[in-house]
Amino acid sequence: MLNIAIVVSDFNEKVTSRMLSVAEEKAKIMKLKINYTCKVPGAYDMPIIVNALLQKKDVDGVVTLGAIIKGQTKHDEVIAHSTAQALTALSTKYQKPISLGITGPGMQERHAYARIRPVAERAVESVVKIFNELQRIQK
Repeated sequence: MLNIAIVVSDFNEKVTSRMLSVAEEKAKIMKLKINYTCKVPGAYDMPIIVNALLQKKDVDGVVTLGAIIKGQTKHDEVIAHSTAQALTALSTKYQKPISLGITGPGMQERHAYARIRPVAERAVESVVKIFNELQRIQK
């Protein structure tokens, strides 16, 4: 059984709480064990928690969930870029999958709602696919 953790952003909580429910439902269907569910203020705050989770023996991969909705500035682009870059570096460092279930940047609120189910489901599926591929090539 694959052991995962989920890190979810509280920012845009009306969207992200639903993403979490979908991800938990998908994990159950796929017979995954969620050992940790961690909430962080925003997507930018995820890397430090993901880093701590990846050091645990009972975490094979991490699902990240968030919604970065466009405001009046390009702040959303800064948040999305720096978060994705940090998560990529952590995945490479620990050789464990981290999915990018974070929607945005440049997204309006209505787009965030439309992406809840497909993004949350793919985030869970991606961790499993990457984990399995890593296992295959490391044999």
